[in-house]
Amino acid sequence: MGDHKEQPLRVGAAVRRRRRALELTLAVVAERSGLSVPFLSQIENERARPSQSSLEKVADALRTTAVELLAAADPACSVDVVRAEDGEPLLAPQVRSLVRGHHQMHASEFTGDHEAGREFQYRNDQLMYVADGAVEIEAEGRAYRLGRGDTLYLTGGVRHRWRATVADTRVIVVAVAEHIEAVRDRRR
Repeated sequence: MGDHKEQPLRVGAAVRRRRRALELTLAVVAERSGLSVPFLSQIENERARPSQSSLEKVADALRTTAVELLAAADPACSVDVVRAEDGEPLLAPQVRSLVRGHHQMHASEFTGDHEAGREFQYRNDQLMYVADGAVEIEAEGRAYRLGRGDTLYLTGGVRHRWRATVADTRVIVVAVAEHIEAVRDRRR
């Protein structure tokens, strides 16, 4: 089958997450690190791989270490299987993460009912897919009934709540991760 080789890390995403968490601009990081804004942009967008020396300068500018940035980096290519039996068995209702780690996408499986009165509002877009059963979703003042195989797409910022209307309902929710700036200015 061939040897499995470890994939290189994508440190740019870790740099961007850290910079945004500190609410710093590229210009501020450039000034602190002595590196150029275009080079830092290339690092964050995975168009350039920093040398160890450059990574240490970036880490210092971000008040962390190169080791921490590498630890937070995403693998360039990865395949991860999450088996149905993985994880801790929970009492119904239950939530199971379908994606491990810190990625650009988040996915969860909800089985049974959940906090029906709780209102949600996510910064980024999400898709709800009914794998089994049925749900009622209230979004933007309207009620939607979804059955097995139906989906509902919600853009970032839409307030919504949902509840299972059939026992043993399974809903898959896939969303752009909160640490990603996917929201655009949606002026009405």
